[in-house]
Amino acid sequence: MNSMKDKLIYFLEMTGLNWFVPLAKIAGGEPAGFQFQQLVKMIGLPLLAMLAFLMFWHVGAAKVDTSLGQLPGPVQVWEQVKVLNQEHQAERQRASDFYQRQAERNAEKLAKNPEAEIRVRDFTGRPTFVDQIWTSLFTVFVGFLLASLIAIPIGIVSGLSQNLYNAINPLIQIFKPVSPLAWLPIVTMVVSAVYISADPMFSKSFITSAITVMLCSLWPTLINTAVGVSSIDRDLLNVGKVLRLGYFTTVWKIVIPSSIPMIFTGLRISLGIGWMVLIAAEMLAQNPGLGKFVWDEFQNGSSNSLSRIMVAVLAIGLIGFVLDRIMLTLQKFFSYDKTANIR
Repeated sequence: MNSMKDKLIYFLEMTGLNWFVPLAKIAGGEPAGFQFQQLVKMIGLPLLAMLAFLMFWHVGAAKVDTSLGQLPGPVQVWEQVKVLNQEHQAERQRASDFYQRQAERNAEKLAKNPEAEIRVRDFTGRPTFVDQIWTSLFTVFVGFLLASLIAIPIGIVSGLSQNLYNAINPLIQIFKPVSPLAWLPIVTMVVSAVYISADPMFSKSFITSAITVMLCSLWPTLINTAVGVSSIDRDLLNVGKVLRLGYFTTVWKIVIPSSIPMIFTGLRISLGIGWMVLIAAEMLAQNPGLGKFVWDEFQNGSSNSLSRIMVAVLAIGLIGFVLDRIMLTLQKFFSYDKTANIR
């Protein structure tokens, strides 16, 4: 029983779900009084804060009138959540009907003429809100992956060489604060000039958005990696020299394990910045993600537009929270110090 409890608590702590640890301890037979107090601190207080926010939102929204009507409250936003889900289900049903009709039509052709040429077309319906969420997630993943592949090696090399760090530090400080809105026109023109294909694998809007995310999100990872590597105990590096380890072996066996906490701190910051940057990039690049959804609803100007934009805002926030929890879990999993209090 204790083994099961310990495994459950370990899982909850590793995944950042510390709020439920007191419940697991109570279920394991520990005194309920103290654990209940911890439960109130971890779950009760955040719930009270959320309820207070919802009440403030409900009362405040009723007093704000915009050009598109009254600012939507929680009830109106929840109604649009249900409407967007219904639209998604209806669009999926239309896609299913389209493919079924196509399959039946092709089957009839083959029955009449086994050598007939069969054409399979993709469903070209408009992307739903759920589809746009997945598009944004894929775009930010590609941009974040590219940023990590560039930032981590450069951070390691510059962390090991003070001269190299001094050389590139001015460039980092110059480009780090540049807004995605400044990068986007440059990236758009470069992609339009370089990415020319009669049958492109990815749309130009997707590549533009992903590169913009990469350019804005690589700096925290680069800086934190360099700082983490430069802070390694010199005795560890000297051990590598005594053992006559090669450069890459030293990096793999000593440098990376010792600097994992700082690397992941940079990765978490970069992912948060990338997710924030992506929305602005999609608005201007017209990549069919959440940014384009917000922009289209703003341009639409219907009575429900504000509610639908609020749904997107909440979705962006919740997804950002989940992405941070995922990175936190990975950081704890790869960290050698499992007892470190990482939040």
